[in-house]
Formats: sequence, C-alpha cells, structure tokens
Amino acid sequence: MRTKTTVLILIVAATTACAVQSVSAQSSATLDRTKVLRAAADALGMARWSDIGAGATRLPAIDIVNTMEFSGSGTSYSSGQTLKTEYHAAVAYNPPAMRVEMTRAGSGGGASQHTIQTVRENFAWNESETGAGLVPGKGTATPAMDGLKERLLQLWTLPFGVVKAALAAGDKTTVSTESGSTVITFPLSGQLSGITLKATLDAQNFVTKVQTRPENAALANLAFETEYSGYRDHGEILTDIRSPGRIVRKQGGRTVLDIEVKMWEANNPYVVFPVPGNVKAAGADSR
Repeated sequence: MRTKTTVLILIVAATTACAVQSVSAQSSATLDRTKVLRAAADALGMARWSDIGAGATRLPAIDIVNTMEFSGSGTSYSSGQTLKTEYHAAVAYNPPAMRVEMTRAGSGGGASQHTIQTVRENFAWNESETGAGLVPGKGTATPAMDGLKERLLQLWTLPFGVVKAALAAGDKTTVSTESGSTVITFPLSGQLSGITLKATLDAQNFVTKVQTRPENAALANLAFETEYSGYRDHGEILTDIRSPGRIVRKQGGRTVLDIEVKMWEANNPYVVFPVPGNVKAAGADSR
C-alpha cells in the first residue's frame, strides 16, 4: 500500500453565515466523515493544527506520526499452544513497514522461541537478527512472501494506521452508527485490495475495535478482529500522543495475541527497514 501521510487535509465548517451556506452544499456524509476522522486523529494526538486569522482561514493539518516503537508482554498463539510472550514492534508509515520481534517461552520447560518478522511495502522476510542479510556474515534473511498480506494488515490495523488509511481512502470511507458507537468503514488498497476494514470508536473517539473482512474466501485467514483499550501517553518522553495499553488480536475467534503495553514511543524514533538483496529477488519472482 502506497500512501502519503505527511499532510492530512481536513475540511471544517466556518462560523459565518456565508460559509455555512457554502458547506451545506456538500453531502452530509462528507461532513460526517470529516468530523469523525478529525476527532479520531485528535484523540490519538497524531495531528497538529494551525488555525490562523478569522472565519474559514485554515492551514493544513500536519500528521506528526511516521515512525513508532512499542513493546509489551502477555501471550501469543503458536503451533497449537498459547505461550507467554515478550513482544516488540518497530513501525513506519512512509514507506509502510513493520518489524515484529517475539520471544515465546518454551512449552514444558523447553527452549524459548525467538522470531523476527519484517515487512516493507511489497516485501516480507524473517530475520535471524535485526538487520540480517544486509552485510555478509551478519545473520540470515529468509524471504516470507506468503506472509506479506498478514504483516501489512498488522501495520494498517494499528489505531494510527486506521486513521491514515481511512483518510487515504477518501470518498470510499463511510461513517455510520452501530449500537450507539461510531463506525468507520473503508476498503484497503494495494497489496490489501479486496479487504474491507471496519473500525469502531468509543465515546472519546479512540479506536477500540478493528475488523478486517476479505471479499475472497481464499483470504479467509486475513479476517482479524483486534481490540484496543487503556489509551494514554506511553512514551518515555510525554508528547500527548496517546496509544493503547492493551492489544488483543483474534483470528477465526481464537485469541492469537494478548499483550499489555509497557512502552509506546511515538515521537518518531529512528527505525529503518532496508530490504536484503535475496528478499528483493524473491519478491520479484513472486509477482
């Protein structure tokens, strides 16, 4: 999925009678979408606004979140078992990329399992260590193109990814109310075309539930439901960017990840995701 996330342009109604008359010519759906997406961005603290002058004068909003890191502990499901898990993720949205590192306790007192799963744009691979495969003799990078879509979904179903992708979808994004809660629905694009994302907001406009619905039955394994709760600023340096304190992800009704967040650094930490040569070659072959 290719997206431009540096600048978010949202439209708001002006206070003068003339401006109100002009805005009324727009569809109510557009107005609702605009207000809801701005409220969701504001709840997370991911946008900064510059209102100048009077009336309708407004500068574009600036999306200040591009890279993030977060970590937590809890459980994950692997090989038919639910195991204690230490979890760390590095995230970027321009270009879209994510590296998930998990250490699972061994079952029955056995050796622990350590995995690093990485995705960037159209490439997915596993690393024996961070940055593996870039320098001769430093670790091994193993192409994992079969996991591309699922890993991209993990990126775009994070609360920040939901808002970014909903804005990018433009008029294809719809807003409705279900059981008293605001719901945002839109189609994903690029590698995730054919998958619809549905996000539920709470009374404070935080994303509390995200569901993905593939149109193609062959992609049924990409039907996920993720719940977020406990929002606050989890950064070491407080910046008023609010992130969830608990993440529960389900696949086919089974909980595959349940972690309590210890740290969520959203002040654009330095994270990079260079694609190893053998991964690029494998990606080209799979197209």
